[in-house]
Amino acid sequence: MKVEVKRMSDKFDFKKKINFDIYRTGLRTHICGELRKNHEGSNVVLCGWVNKRRDHGKLIFVDLRDFSGVIQVVFDANLSQASYNSAKDLRTEYIIEIRGEVKVRPDETINNDLLTGEVEISTQEIRILSASKTPPFMLDDRAKVDEMTKLKYRYVDLRTEEMQSNMRLRHEVTTVTRQYLNSQGFIEAETPILAKSTPEGARDFLVPSRLNPGAFYALPQSPQLFKQILMFSGFDRIYQIARCFRDEDLRADRQPEFTQIDLEMTFVKVEDVVNLVEGLIYKVFKEVTGEEIKIPFVRMTWKESQETYGSDKPDLRFDMKLKDVTEISRDSKFNIFINVLNKKGCIKSIVIDDYNEFTRKDLDDLVDMAKKYGAGGLIWIKVEENQVLNSPISKFLSPGERENLIKFLKLKEKNLVLIVADEFIKTCTTLGAIRSYLGSRLNLIGEEEFKFTWIVDFPLFEWDEKEKRLSPTHHPFTRPSDETLKYLKSDPLKLNSLAYDIVLNGNELGGGSIRINNSELQKGIFKLLGFDTKRMEENFGFLLRALEYGAPPHGGIALGLDRLIMLIGRLESIREVIAFPKTQSAVDIMTESPSPVTEQQLNEVNIRLAKFKKETEE
Repeated sequence: MKVEVKRMSDKFDFKKKINFDIYRTGLRTHICGELRKNHEGSNVVLCGWVNKRRDHGKLIFVDLRDFSGVIQVVFDANLSQASYNSAKDLRTEYIIEIRGEVKVRPDETINNDLLTGEVEISTQEIRILSASKTPPFMLDDRAKVDEMTKLKYRYVDLRTEEMQSNMRLRHEVTTVTRQYLNSQGFIEAETPILAKSTPEGARDFLVPSRLNPGAFYALPQSPQLFKQILMFSGFDRIYQIARCFRDEDLRADRQPEFTQIDLEMTFVKVEDVVNLVEGLIYKVFKEVTGEEIKIPFVRMTWKESQETYGSDKPDLRFDMKLKDVTEISRDSKFNIFINVLNKKGCIKSIVIDDYNEFTRKDLDDLVDMAKKYGAGGLIWIKVEENQVLNSPISKFLSPGERENLIKFLKLKEKNLVLIVADEFIKTCTTLGAIRSYLGSRLNLIGEEEFKFTWIVDFPLFEWDEKEKRLSPTHHPFTRPSDETLKYLKSDPLKLNSLAYDIVLNGNELGGGSIRINNSELQKGIFKLLGFDTKRMEENFGFLLRALEYGAPPHGGIALGLDRLIMLIGRLESIREVIAFPKTQSAVDIMTESPSPVTEQQLNEVNIRLAKFKKETEE
């Protein structure tokens, strides 16, 4: 059975940081969550939502709620018939103002689940400020409510204790981030939202210009080029809590509009950016959650990460590593191994302690999973009594191969070996995906842990098999490493980059690089990516011109703010930390957007719609 994990947002208690005095306004003397035994006898005015109402004959009990907590309010017919009569009309989510006296509750009625559980308000007056329809769900039942309902009635969902905590967690992380970067000499800069369409990997959102018929702005995928130009302009260190927009397929940790912590620095090396970001992450965890994370973070090269974990965003919370068995398979008579070796591929494995965890169907599912990730298949081997290797390929393994496998992998009885043989990336990626699945399936992951790592020395380019061309591993403004720059013209796939990704628990938290600060080198990279002179000018003319006027060495990083908060809070989706998110089909079902516009609006921006077939929303 999997151990239940406490969310970090359970540890993050914003209520301990509330300055109660600032909330004393014209309509209230106190807020609901602040009242304690020391307030006994005080006359108070409270405002809030009716969380629950219980009618006990001549007594009506109401749990009154605001952002700070819940307190019990009592309407006694014997003390105030008028207030009691009004309370009979109250329903869940009505907003009320009450006047009354703080009283200590009898010992047998104390509610230890509430910070205010030792006191209650004996009500003398009540005023209904706003009535409410019956809510679509009870706030205490949020975990049972389907996500579409929560998103449609987001204004109700945001009232729940979970969302109140999540949004305040977001505020705290953002506040500490600003404080830290300000202390490190950064200034906060804003960059345009209406910008130029520049190819950066994802599809742009386009905005038509009424004043410039036929021309379009693009919403920025990131403020990358503006950050760089600010460095050319001598600002030295800038940051931005930046809104970014990408028209791409969505998933649990991706939205069409999201927020990044974007920063850029001049006259720096990789080490400078890495150290600064580690300081930021340490500060955020210490100040927001009280947890001291260990720095410096683990660091490994892209190649090491692929070879050892099958991923460039490895989850280090469990140890199951990939083992390369290519060399001990050189003399194999098994045709699949022979073909892979002839094509200069590789053969890798992972070892599981106990094959009894897996039925034959489970093993077949693992084979299907390997095929899904592009490999030709997967080979499994069970280590049975007396080190007998039981496998569909047993008859192809010579005694020498069996002995080498057992010795090299240190196999023991009941071990299960999974092997993939293919070209390097496909083999690593496939086994990496299976490793991640097994970590969860076998409960190997230390769910309470936060394991950071830096991945460095990425290839500058990767080969796009579908397009038959080079594409940038990160973006085309990343500087090649000095050691590999000699391959720029002769063999660009051998170029490494001065790029770095920060990974947390198997999730890419952010990425950055040292940038190109030379116009000719930037043009050379564009040429390798298939840009001719005309297209360079159309898409990046402003950047190339800026580079000609003295551009300092510079570098930076972008951290996914939504994803960081999601991981700190141990939440499963970034929708839990965004006030008004979209669905997986990029729809805001609360506001029902996107939505059609009028013919007049289209005419104003010189657009005529082509006929299209509306797809049914999933």
